[in-house]
Amino acid sequence: MSCLKCLKYTMCVVNFIFFICGAAIFGLGTYLMTTSRFASLLPSLQAMNIANSLFIIGIIITCVSFLGFLGALKENRCLLISFFILLFLLMLAELAMACVLLVFEGEVDKFIEKDLKKGLNGSLTNRQQNKTTEDDWDTVHKTFQCCGIYNYTDWKTWVPDSCCKDDPCYKNVTTRYWPQGCYKKLKETFESNLLNTGIGVIVVCIIEVLGMCFSMTLFCHISRTGLQYK
Repeated sequence: MSCLKCLKYTMCVVNFIFFICGAAIFGLGTYLMTTSRFASLLPSLQAMNIANSLFIIGIIITCVSFLGFLGALKENRCLLISFFILLFLLMLAELAMACVLLVFEGEVDKFIEKDLKKGLNGSLTNRQQNKTTEDDWDTVHKTFQCCGIYNYTDWKTWVPDSCCKDDPCYKNVTTRYWPQGCYKKLKETFESNLLNTGIGVIVVCIIEVLGMCFSMTLFCHISRTGLQYK
């Protein structure tokens, strides 16, 4: 019985930690949505810019961890089974996404390259109308030290200051721009971190499986003994 109590409070502590992390991510996403102006890199996935992605991820983590925390604390079978089902659906979605990326790797690569061109053209149009406009492209330029999709010429005569190596930016000197395009740089960064990404996905899946096992163990025990431990 003491093992089950230990399991119960372990679930409470772990889910509480995830709840705090989810709330922090949710707050950051909300802050970015209200204070920043974003233009999606991928127009076909326009809703999935940095701010919206953090907002959605924060909501998911917060809701799921809250169900697990309250279900374990109150020994509520309905909440525990809801927690189990949500974790199961999340794991299925992650596995399905991983399979799609592996099977259709070439098609996904072409889609991203084509959509990046649309995103850059949309950003270029905004910059021509308003020279002070900043969006996700500036964040990518500064973070990965790149410019445009293939190089700075993608921006034509409207090369943003974020493409410059130095401050102040001497736009009449082409060597001041980052020479490498962001498409190649992003691809190289992803490939170089593929092992870390795979390890991260495996760790997340293990946590989800453990959460499902713990919740089902408590659910079955509560079903046998009533609404509380004896």
